[in-house]
Amino acid sequence: MTPRRVLCLSGSLRRASANTALLQAARQLAPADLELQLYAGLDTLPLFNPDDEIEPLPAAVAALREAVGASDALLIACPEYAHGVPGAFKNLLDWLVGSLEFPGKPVALLNASARGSFHAQAALREILLTMAARLVASATVPLPGAGCEVGTILADPARCDELRDVLAVLAGTLAGD
Repeated sequence: MTPRRVLCLSGSLRRASANTALLQAARQLAPADLELQLYAGLDTLPLFNPDDEIEPLPAAVAALREAVGASDALLIACPEYAHGVPGAFKNLLDWLVGSLEFPGKPVALLNASARGSFHAQAALREILLTMAARLVASATVPLPGAGCEVGTILADPARCDELRDVLAVLAGTLAGD
């Protein structure tokens, strides 16, 4: 059986991002029936402008939409800045609003904030539902204090179990499609 593709989107531009580290750890813990790919173009996207949604799309936007279109699901790990979704990540989502690739995509949400990110997660859920995402509620979990390094996360058996549980739910969702 061909593995199902999951595109991992980090909402952080930080080099030492706990949310990016969570996604990288999830990639290493993924079961054989899931292939996780980390999107690395957040910092290359131009500022959203509806006037630029005509063909040809900016190259970075076309690459993002192609990656989303080639995926079976999305795994998002996003921090909170000033009680909201970071601007760069909101910009990424804005570029997907008018796309044909995004609607109906199963989406799981992670968050590594040590203080929690209630406001950003609530806003992110609202944005994603408005965009016609299929939020996988049982695969949407906070993982506070996960650590900023993949090795730290992978050395924590409880954290690994939490990530495996999220991935198992996501895989089960995709198996039902």
